[in-house]
Amino acid sequence: MMNKSSEKITLAGAAGRMEGLIDMPASAPRGIALVAHPHPLYGGTMDNKVAVTLMRTFVALGYVVARINFRGVGASEGVHDHGHGETDDMGLLHQYMIEKFPGLPVTLSGFSFGTYVQSQLGQRLAAAGTPAERLVLVGAAAGKWQMADIPADTILIHGENDDTIPLQAVLDWLRPQDVPVIVIPGADHFFHRKLGHIKSWVQALWRSGPAGQDVQKDASAED
Repeated sequence: MMNKSSEKITLAGAAGRMEGLIDMPASAPRGIALVAHPHPLYGGTMDNKVAVTLMRTFVALGYVVARINFRGVGASEGVHDHGHGETDDMGLLHQYMIEKFPGLPVTLSGFSFGTYVQSQLGQRLAAAGTPAERLVLVGAAAGKWQMADIPADTILIHGENDDTIPLQAVLDWLRPQDVPVIVIPGADHFFHRKLGHIKSWVQALWRSGPAGQDVQKDASAED
């Protein structure tokens, strides 16, 4: 799904051409947000409604947002690589964006399978000494894929009635890390009729640190 401000991009990945979109905020961006879509083999694309909700949320927060279709999706070449190549490709998008918009912090966000990709990329970036500003994970794929450990200020949102990734699996993954999760009552995996909660919670928590501790506000980002 494209906005009026969407820019089509094509990147050269290890498996071939990757198609993507960049969405700009109304004013000079305060940061970069990368959005990862759900599982390619089950209909996941960068136009998935949760991925689009994340894009619109970050644009409203003043971020320039980049999405790509993973391997084998849309006009992106290659075949599904079980998250390994997809993490490499998201890393390539990260490199492209920090070169195109130098000096801006980068946030990693994703939905379902995309949370696995972003948790792995987040771990890579931290190990390289260039950690992400923050992670936002919706419908985290705990129990489906080997999710990496995440920072304490990660924003996690999950549906109470998610039957694709049960809430219990997410709690089991988070318990050793002592990281909280926001549970949306009545929400299924795809947040049918509940998408507004994603935007509301991310915006409400964006200027808060771990355990809801307020951090200094960026005056330039005030609505």
